[in-house]
Amino acid sequence: MTGARINTLASLRGTIGRLEGDAGGLSRVALGHAEADALLQGGLVRGALHEVFAESGRHGAAATGFIAGLAHRLAGRRPLVWVRQDFAERESGALSMSGLNELGLDPRLLVTVRATDAETALRAAADALACDALGAVVLDVWGEVRQLDLVASRRLTLAARASNVACLVLRTAAVPSASTAETRWAVRSAPSLSAMEAWGAPLLDTQLVRNRHGQTGRWIMEWKCDEGLFREPATYSQPLAAAPADRPIEAPAFGARRRAG
Repeated sequence: MTGARINTLASLRGTIGRLEGDAGGLSRVALGHAEADALLQGGLVRGALHEVFAESGRHGAAATGFIAGLAHRLAGRRPLVWVRQDFAERESGALSMSGLNELGLDPRLLVTVRATDAETALRAAADALACDALGAVVLDVWGEVRQLDLVASRRLTLAARASNVACLVLRTAAVPSASTAETRWAVRSAPSLSAMEAWGAPLLDTQLVRNRHGQTGRWIMEWKCDEGLFREPATYSQPLAAAPADRPIEAPAFGARRRAG
């Protein structure tokens, strides 16, 4: 085999590896939570698709806060585009700029897009991902969305890789299905550390139910608004058992409705 053919073959193998999800050379962003970052091999891949699920509408606020924290970590000081389906706003209310500001997001760097339906939201998110000046794009949809299938998730993944912009998909009142997501999370609110505590940092019950490059796990995470990162709570009276390495991809939190993917 000639030298030119060997170089061509090596180049093709490298391209195929990247398309098949080889994240070895991709940049990662630490969440701040030591155990989660270790399991994620340093943090979340920046130019990738990440999914966050809320099992029902009552957990929507916790999932929204969690994805806002992820967006803060991944976007840094770059602009963030939040694409929201109109139905999501009707079901759970409008995004509060003052609330996001309290979580640490700078409203001056946030662009919100309202989409009349899921198909329009998908198209808007894909268009936004083509802009490499952004830090992250959030796609916020409600319920079972037929258009958000494996093909659509692959398009979002390829767009995120091409621009190195994180794509964060927030699914409320939906069941996970097959996708090309780098990670998938199930999020609920967690009880306060003390029954006497009137106000404190947000506590989230987070479950990593899909990890393309490692094991899964479950943690109570505290979002430190001033520092802009996740931490382990100082003390917590209800420790969670680590998920076994040979567990199914989907989380038990989704109950009998869960499907593989």
